[in-house]
Amino acid sequence: MSSARGQANHALYLARILIGAWRRDLDTQSVAAKTLASAYWPGVRNHLTNAYGWFLVEITRPGGLPETPPQCLAELPEIVAGKAMPGEIREFQRLEREGWIGAMLSAESDAPQSSSMHNLAVAAAGADPEQAETWANLLQQLFDRMGDSLDEY
Repeated sequence: MSSARGQANHALYLARILIGAWRRDLDTQSVAAKTLASAYWPGVRNHLTNAYGWFLVEITRPGGLPETPPQCLAELPEIVAGKAMPGEIREFQRLEREGWIGAMLSAESDAPQSSSMHNLAVAAAGADPEQAETWANLLQQLFDRMGDSLDEY
């Protein structure tokens, strides 16, 4: 895949694969939910964050694709002088600052807590497949809505 949008869609697809596996493993009840969250959440979050980052690249269209996607707006290159800031960026600024994207991006930095000093199983705060699926769906909705307007340019 050579386009940033293609990379965003691929990362979202990979996140959904992990979310499905996470749910199947939870259904078997052979491994503790906290342990499964510790196993699955880092990968799911990485794919969701990469999907978001690649879509940011698609919106700003900096020229060539970076080696890795930005993880947030602050990591985007400066908008070229004379080029208007896309309205989508303003929406993402608000969602990073006070919305669900900010919660998704900060989820990993929430320090996991173990239930006792003898129990090594820890889970990231708020990490569960339902929350991950919600974020994946919200990303997909944004990609679809904003992708339509990007295609018009």
